[in-house]
Amino acid sequence: MRLVSYLSNGTPRVGGVRDGQIIDLAAADPTLPTSMRGLLALGAAGLERARLALAGGPVVSRESIQLLAPVPDPEKVICIGLNYADHAAESGQPIPPEPVVFNKFPTAVRAHGDPIVLPKLSDKVDYEAELVVIIGTGGKHIPRERAYQHVAGYACGHDVSARDWQLQKPGGQWLLGKTFDSFAPFGPELVTADEVGDPGVLDIRLRLDGVVMQDSNTRQLIFAVDQLVAYVSSVCTLKPGDVIFTGTPPGVGGARKPPVYLRAGQRAEVEIEKIGTLANPIVAEE
Repeated sequence: MRLVSYLSNGTPRVGGVRDGQIIDLAAADPTLPTSMRGLLALGAAGLERARLALAGGPVVSRESIQLLAPVPDPEKVICIGLNYADHAAESGQPIPPEPVVFNKFPTAVRAHGDPIVLPKLSDKVDYEAELVVIIGTGGKHIPRERAYQHVAGYACGHDVSARDWQLQKPGGQWLLGKTFDSFAPFGPELVTADEVGDPGVLDIRLRLDGVVMQDSNTRQLIFAVDQLVAYVSSVCTLKPGDVIFTGTPPGVGGARKPPVYLRAGQRAEVEIEKIGTLANPIVAEE
């Protein structure tokens, strides 16, 4: 099942995608929440009710709505660094023995089609295609063998990074370099885990103006999705709608010779097998 969040007349709604058309789930079943976090909090039973509503709900005109990120208001945006062995190598870093974890603020979240804004404070903004994990059932100290039971689904993600802030500021400013407004677009849809299957065998690539810059497969992940869920939940309680950006493959702009950074007027596309394509225009900050 494919789920989306959107605004209709300024009101947030949750939709399902049927034959490419958006279906208003709460219109078919008024007991369903109109927010994605609310729906995910209902667990597997809520997703099953959404599936039933999808079969008979009314079609929504895409022209009359504003598409949002699948979870437009996640409580936590958790990110994993250096999680592809070949990306660690191109970055000149050893393969980490444990996941490298940082975060972005929710104000960085954007949807498919929203612009990525190049801040005036940086001239080294880089691209990173990533598989995004969306938590369904929350929990603390989740054992690895049960971790996939806590995953609602997946989306395409773009971990936009200001390298000058991340790497060249005193002490390094990983958080600030990663969390300028618009630096965490993901979507276009939440594709439920049952539809994706094994998240560890998915082709992933990023294109700039149609040119492939990153091309890999999630087989190259150092720490798999279940490991990440277990590791992060050993520290903090995961909540429904929390998202985990799982790391990027090689080919990032900062590692190229000469470096390739994002420029206003470009279009970035992240494509992941079985999930779809996330596309965002690049614009300069006004």
